[in-house]
Amino acid sequence: MNMKREHIIRMIAGILVLTGALLSHYLHPNWIWLCVFVGGNLLQSSLTQWCPLEKILEASGMGK
Repeated sequence: MNMKREHIIRMIAGILVLTGALLSHYLHPNWIWLCVFVGGNLLQSSLTQWCPLEKILEASGMGK
């Protein structure tokens, strides 16, 4: 399956947010910071048009 880079980024962000929420509920409340980090990164990328994960995916040749 050939996915676009934008879709991969959204999928990874969603997985990380859900994982952080579940870990904070079942293991320790400090895992909520994973959700905060991902949300903050999404906010800054929408304002600056620069996403670190996009650069990582580009360098690894994933997505188009």
